[in-house]
Amino acid sequence: MAGVTITATKDDFTGTATSSANGAWNIGVPEQGTYTVELDESTLPEGIALAEGQENPRDVTFSQTSNLSVIFAFGEGIVVQQQDFGQNLLNRLVAGLSFGLLLALASVGLSLIFGTTGLTNFAHGEMVTLGAVLVFAFNALGLPFWLAILLALLGGGLFGYAQDRGLWRPLRRRGTGLVPMMIVSIGLALAVRYVIQFYFGGATQQLPYAQSPEIQLGPVSISPNNLWSLGISAVVIALIGIVLLKTRLGKATRAVADNPALAAASGIDVDSVIRIVWITGGMLASLGGILWAYYRPGVTFDMGSAILLLIFAGVTLGGLGTVFGALIGSIIVGIFVELTTVFGLAADLKYVGALFIMIVVLLFRPQGILGRRERVG
Repeated sequence: MAGVTITATKDDFTGTATSSANGAWNIGVPEQGTYTVELDESTLPEGIALAEGQENPRDVTFSQTSNLSVIFAFGEGIVVQQQDFGQNLLNRLVAGLSFGLLLALASVGLSLIFGTTGLTNFAHGEMVTLGAVLVFAFNALGLPFWLAILLALLGGGLFGYAQDRGLWRPLRRRGTGLVPMMIVSIGLALAVRYVIQFYFGGATQQLPYAQSPEIQLGPVSISPNNLWSLGISAVVIALIGIVLLKTRLGKATRAVADNPALAAASGIDVDSVIRIVWITGGMLASLGGILWAYYRPGVTFDMGSAILLLIFAGVTLGGLGTVFGALIGSIIVGIFVELTTVFGLAADLKYVGALFIMIVVLLFRPQGILGRRERVG
């Protein structure tokens, strides 16, 4: 319907748009947040009214995306069906599982690095960002989509290798303490983040096939991207678990994480194991970043830092240095984040709950769900 006036307001901001010939309208807003959107019913043609059950005005939350769709349905015989609580709860539960598994991809890499080196790497968020940015860059160069993803994963692994070879290995050999190394990782994170911003820009970009309509699988409504994300994450994490439990490399990795000195005395090449862990962690973080870009959806220069604390929350909840603990913790965090919106928490505050979990765990069970108690002193 053309010529219909729509207004969006928030605090001192007021934006107005008029629908085009195909009924489309667009209002640019200065920041993310909750806006009141109202359709001026006096501008509707005579005899046309909003469909039964339509809310006007309505409050909509614009968060974590570059655009938000708001649809006003009108006309005779149209009835807008409201989703019941049980349906919404089930959909959010599935979305939370998908989000938790993609968090687990990044968390497992971070946990492996911490377990083998003791380093709390604040630059891990930039490793997540790099995966999505590289896919966008390679696709912009005209490469096939599958090749862009493959090269992005290789780029993530190469970045992990370069970090260890050029920075962390020399610092370890100098006997640098873990706290100074953690501070170095914060500086590295800031440097990499703004280098990415310099070349990528500050705008939100979309990867190919980012926009897809939801499909119905029984009682669950889910987008194909989230469904692919859930499946890919589950398969990759299962493969990592098999490698850690069944292969010599996995046993060597667990031995280095448990006691590096004893592992070295047993003939294990500790430096080689750590190098492989950094490469694997970089590739897992890149894959997590690609899936995160589809979940949001959108690629930004600071997208990794936006979920870094959630990654830390998952690792802390599961147990620092424990791979399967990171998996369990991340799934709990992902589900908790999505379910909070069902129970009335504003979407802008949904990450606060996950950080509250981390605080509680540190207070009452600092070793995490699968962590071990250790004596200090």
